[in-house]
Amino acid sequence: MLDLRRLRLLRELKRRGTVTAVAEALGYSPSAVSQQLATLERETRVTLLEPAGRRVRLTPQADVLVEHAERLLAEMERAEAALARSLHDTVGTLRVAAFQTAVLALLPDVLLRLAQEHPSLRVEVTEAEPESALPALVAGQFDLVLGEEYPDRPLPRPREVERRGLFRDELRLAVPSAWPEGTLAGLAHRPFVLEPTGTAARDWATAACRAAGFEPDVQHVSTDLQIHLTLVAHGLAAALVPDLAGAAGRDGLAVHALPAAPARSVFAAVRLGALDQPTTAAFTDALVVSHRAATGKEN
Repeated sequence: MLDLRRLRLLRELKRRGTVTAVAEALGYSPSAVSQQLATLERETRVTLLEPAGRRVRLTPQADVLVEHAERLLAEMERAEAALARSLHDTVGTLRVAAFQTAVLALLPDVLLRLAQEHPSLRVEVTEAEPESALPALVAGQFDLVLGEEYPDRPLPRPREVERRGLFRDELRLAVPSAWPEGTLAGLAHRPFVLEPTGTAARDWATAACRAAGFEPDVQHVSTDLQIHLTLVAHGLAAALVPDLAGAAGRDGLAVHALPAAPARSVFAAVRLGALDQPTTAAFTDALVVSHRAATGKEN
């Protein structure tokens, strides 16, 4: 009988390309990964790997096995979800990766709610952006990824992952309260603080400025939206920030709506078959309730 753990290693080798990369992603030594794949070859009685210079590549038979492995692993997730639903209490550990503003604005309330409603559920939270967290989810390092998607900047959708949309997070213009400008088009001569080049947030913000008729003068760069707001509050830059960043009501800055009210989409991603897990459902339901309580908005 084939071992699902070894099938997962083979699938990760196809995704990542090297035994070393698989070992680093899953917390094994390269020799342990090689030994497990060698055992899988003996179990299947076919050659799964062949030399390719200093690396190895999958044989056509290995590709066939990987295709079936994806379905088997998804069925395993569904079986675990069905078993968990049969229990009276939501128990176990849920490993969550979440982006920064969600961690700051929502996660404390979510964790407190879950501690009250599901005291046997342990939630472990790691701050991580979806670009890095989604591959780690597929590899089994996380059970759920709380991610964000900016307008017209869709993230990759791995076949091994399914998603639940949670709510919209409106994007707004934040400027120092002393500045007279209240529209994006009026800020062509003003400095901006934006996220780093290559991020979805930066790409969207740059496109928004270009659509308003100018190239933004980016004087400051940070992934931390609290740094953005601090610079704005001190009169040093304008910023484009989501509601969850907490700009509304902050001293020293003014917040303005953007044309057509653009918003980023916040979603929960899990491995295929795990969306109905009681631990997943408990977490996402608590998150939606916390967002509604924090913003007063329906999702």
